[in-house]
Amino acid sequence: MDQTQRYGFATRAIHAGQAPDALSGAVTVPVYQTSTFAQEEVGKHKGYEYARTDNPTRTALQECLAALESGRHGLAFASGLAAETTMMLALRSGDHVVCCDDVYGGTYRLFMQVMHKLGLEFDFVNAADSAAVEAAFRPTTRLLWLETPTNPLLKLADIHTLSKLARARGAYTLVDNTFASPYFQRPLELGADIVLHSTTKYLGGHSDVVGGAIMLNDDELHARLKFLQNAAGGVPGPWDSWLVLRGVKTLAVRMRQHEQNALAVASMLAEHRAVERVIYPGLASHPQHELARRQMCGFGGMISFTLHGGEAAARRLVTRTRLFTLAESLGGVESLIELPAAMTHGSVQGTALEVPPGLVRISVGIEESDDLLHDLEEALG
Repeated sequence: MDQTQRYGFATRAIHAGQAPDALSGAVTVPVYQTSTFAQEEVGKHKGYEYARTDNPTRTALQECLAALESGRHGLAFASGLAAETTMMLALRSGDHVVCCDDVYGGTYRLFMQVMHKLGLEFDFVNAADSAAVEAAFRPTTRLLWLETPTNPLLKLADIHTLSKLARARGAYTLVDNTFASPYFQRPLELGADIVLHSTTKYLGGHSDVVGGAIMLNDDELHARLKFLQNAAGGVPGPWDSWLVLRGVKTLAVRMRQHEQNALAVASMLAEHRAVERVIYPGLASHPQHELARRQMCGFGGMISFTLHGGEAAARRLVTRTRLFTLAESLGGVESLIELPAAMTHGSVQGTALEVPPGLVRISVGIEESDDLLHDLEEALG
């Protein structure tokens, strides 16, 4: 185990997997911009043969992310969906997956339009209801797939309870921890088997890179996924790996500011006459606020809400903000606003997972909170 595991979170973010370069003493991990590595003789090398299989910059990122999630192993990918695809390739035709019913639109598209055609079976259930999850299990269930908080309705799943339930039935539990980040929630510590991230979001943190990652403790499963990472080839380049590694260094301070700003924004929205409902785990009005307090150490920077004027009012709002940029994605230092039904979650429209058309989702950045409040108040009018 990396010796940095004994240190606090912010220290691990800066030092785990990132010892000074042995050759030059560089404090920052170098970008190893190479596709292949010299061998002293056939099969004798310094741990690296070909950059799809391994790259020192990616290795540093993987070790750092594993340390942040309290895992032994980390695997980095070219996108969050590349990580998800690799996880699905570890299953076999006929295997069954129980998935939360409020899930990222790209995940639903991958499952139902790609993996279902390859013989995998899926059931989508309300993971906030542990009994409903239990009832969805079959003898062929091999994976429980959770987002918590979910995208975009910010529902929570009881990771400890559901992981225990899945393990008793011979299934792995995977938690997409993108919304919370490892700073506010560490699913492996709560009993989950696998943690997945879109590193594009909070881990990268600057809206300048696309990536994904899987972290876990199971040695055998890691070996299978490591094989698939190389065999399927959905890996990040060294520059993208370096960008995420750079972003992670400031994760702790960024997440504190994201949450501070989000609490201020959510509180303001909850009191605004134009707002019908605010969904934020940090508000006592959230139906699972107590669960959030138990399994998270912070509430993150994502807020969803609806307006009294419905979809028409929501469409007006997202074009009137100045600091909240109308754009997909989340987790960057800048604040973003979107309509999930028409943007990130178009793939679930017309299904049981359909998102309300008037739902607004905001990713609260780290700007001055007073400026963000003023921007929304002006736009709400």
